Amino acid sequence: MNYGFFRVAAASLKLKVANPSYNKEEIKKAIDKAVSEDVRLLVTPELSITGYTCADLFFTKALQQSAGEALKDIVEHSKGKNIAVVVGLPVAFYNSLYNCAVVLMNGGILGIVPKTHMANYNEFYEKRWFASGKQFEACQGINIYGFETKIGNQIFDLGGGAVLGIEICEDLWVPNPPSSKLVQHGANIIVNLSASDEYVSKAEYRRDLIANQSARCICGYVYAGASVYESTTDLVFSGATLISENGSILAAGERFSRDNVVTIADIDIEKLNSLRLNNMSFENSSDGIGFSKHSIDNKNNDLKYRFVDPHPFVPADDEKRKERCREIFSIQAAGLAKRIEHVGSSGAVIGISGGLDSTLALLVAVEAMKLLGKNNSDILGITMPGFGTTDRTYNNAIDLMKCLGVTVKEISIKNACIQHMKDIEHDADIKDITYENTQARERTQILFDMANKHGKLLVGTGDLSELAMGWCTYNGDHMSMYGVNASVPKTLVRYLVEYVAGISEKKTADILYDVLDTPVSPELLPPDENGKIAQKTEENIGPYELHDFFLYHFVRFGFSKEKLQLLAEKAFNRKYESEEISKWLGVFLKRFFISQFKRSCIPDSPKVGSVSLSPRGDWRMPSDASFADYL
Repeated sequence: MNYGFFRVAAASLKLKVANPSYNKEEIKKAIDKAVSEDVRLLVTPELSITGYTCADLFFTKALQQSAGEALKDIVEHSKGKNIAVVVGLPVAFYNSLYNCAVVLMNGGILGIVPKTHMANYNEFYEKRWFASGKQFEACQGINIYGFETKIGNQIFDLGGGAVLGIEICEDLWVPNPPSSKLVQHGANIIVNLSASDEYVSKAEYRRDLIANQSARCICGYVYAGASVYESTTDLVFSGATLISENGSILAAGERFSRDNVVTIADIDIEKLNSLRLNNMSFENSSDGIGFSKHSIDNKNNDLKYRFVDPHPFVPADDEKRKERCREIFSIQAAGLAKRIEHVGSSGAVIGISGGLDSTLALLVAVEAMKLLGKNNSDILGITMPGFGTTDRTYNNAIDLMKCLGVTVKEISIKNACIQHMKDIEHDADIKDITYENTQARERTQILFDMANKHGKLLVGTGDLSELAMGWCTYNGDHMSMYGVNASVPKTLVRYLVEYVAGISEKKTADILYDVLDTPVSPELLPPDENGKIAQKTEENIGPYELHDFFLYHFVRFGFSKEKLQLLAEKAFNRKYESEEISKWLGVFLKRFFISQFKRSCIPDSPKVGSVSLSPRGDWRMPSDASFADYL
C-alpha cells in the first residue's frame, strides 16, 4: 500500500536555445535522476526540447525536425522506466503550429496538450508563432514522428489515484485557467510547463498564484520554469520550480542555478480526493475534455520528500502562530459577547480551576466584557475545591481572578459530595468513576444554579480534544450555556493562553505562565503525599499532541489507522516509538467512537478552525457506530 502518496518532480534544465540535440541529453539526465528517487511524474519547462526564446526559428524546418528526433530519443529512453514525463516542444498540425506539452511513458506517447492562452503583451509575442489550443473542440488523432496519439485538451489517469491535467505558463495567469475546468473532470494533479521571465516581486506573486490555484482546485500543482540558460536579449529567467498541495507549498527549488534542478515532493492524492468528496462543488463533468487511462506501478512511499507537521493545529512560525491566536481569541470573544447580549445576561459565570481550559475561558470572558462595555466584575468566577485540588491550582485560580478584577466566589464541594455519596450508598473510600463524576456534577450543579441566581450566562470551559476523547463527565463539565473552547484543541489552548500572557501586565502574565507549566489534570483524585497532582490526564489517555494529530487527520480526511500510524511515525520522528503510537492510536479511535453520544448534545460554541465536532454543522455520526473495522 502507498496510502495515496504520489511522488512528483519539477525540473529546470540546462539548455541551449534552438539546440534540441543538446537539450534532449539534459532531459534524459533529469529522467534518470527522477527514476533514481522513485519519482512517478516528472515535469520539464515550456518548450524544453527547443527552448522558449527561439522566436522566428520556430518556423524553420530544421528546428522542427531536430525537435522531433530529440522527442523520439527521449521516448525511447523512457522504455522500462516506471515514470510519466511531460516535455515541451512545438507541434505542427495541419495549418498551424502549437506550443505543446507531450506526455510520454515507457516508450510511448500518451497524448499532446496544446497551450490555450497565448501571452502577447509587453515582452511576449507568442501569437506571432503559435495558434491557440482553443481551436480543438475535441481531441483529434495525430501521428507525430511515428507515434499515433491524440492532440487536444485532455486528462490522463496515471493509476494509483493520480489524474493528470496540464496547462502551460500563461494558462495559469488568466482569469479562468484551464486547470479550473480540468479539476471538474477529475484531474487532481495539475502540471505547468512554464517560461516565465523574472523581474522584481514577480517570484512572490508567482508563488502565491500557484498556492492559491492549488487551494481553489483542491489539487497538487507542479510548476517547472525555464532556467537561466533560457535568458537572452532583454529577458532573464530563473528556473523556478514549485510544488504545491491544496494551498501549501510542499517544495521549492533553488532559482538562478546554473545546474539542473530537480525538485521533488510527495503529494497526498488520498487527502485531496477526501477533501473533494466533502465538497459538492466538485461534481463530475465530461464535456469537451479527452480522457485516457494508464498505469504506473506506484510502489510503497517512504515519505522521503514530504514534511508531516506533528502539530497541524499550531503554526510553527512564531508570527503566524501569534496571528492565529489573535484571530481565534477574537472569534471566541465575539461569539460569547453576542450570546450574552442576545439573552440579556448581566454577565458570565465560570468555574475556575487553575487549569488551562478554565483559564482560557476566563480570559475570553474578560475580552467579551470589554466588547460589551461591561466591567470585569460582571464575571462571577467560582472556584470549587474538591478532594483532588492542589495548593498550586487553587492559588493560581484565586490570584488570577483577583488580578483580572472579576467577582470571586469560593464554594467547597467536599461536604456536598460526601453527603451525596452517602445518599447513593457509595463508599467514599472507593475512588472509582462514581467518586470522580460526583465531584464534576456537583460543580456543574453549583454553576448552573449560581448562573440562574445572578442572571448570568454559564460559560463552558471544555476543549475540542476532550470532546474527541470523551474526557468529560456527561452532564457535568460536559454541559454549560455556551462553550467558548469547544472547537479549540488542547495543543492550541496553551498557545492561546501564552498569547494573552504576552500582552498582559507582569503580575497577570506570571500567573498565566505558571498555569501553562502545570500538568493537565481534572484533579478528581487526592494529591500525592507531597501535595502535588496525582491524576495526570496524559498518563491515562496518552499525549494530547498525538491525539490532536490523529483527530486532525481522521476528521478532515478520514484516513485509515494504518495511514495515521505512518504519518505519526514520520511527523514525530522517533519521539514516540512505533508501538507507543499504535497503542495511543487504538485508544484514540475507540474513545472517539464510544464518546459520540456526549458530542451529540453539546452546547453551542464558536467554530474557530477547519476541524470542529459540533453535531449541528461539522460532524454528524451515529452514537452507536461500531469501531471494529477502524481498529
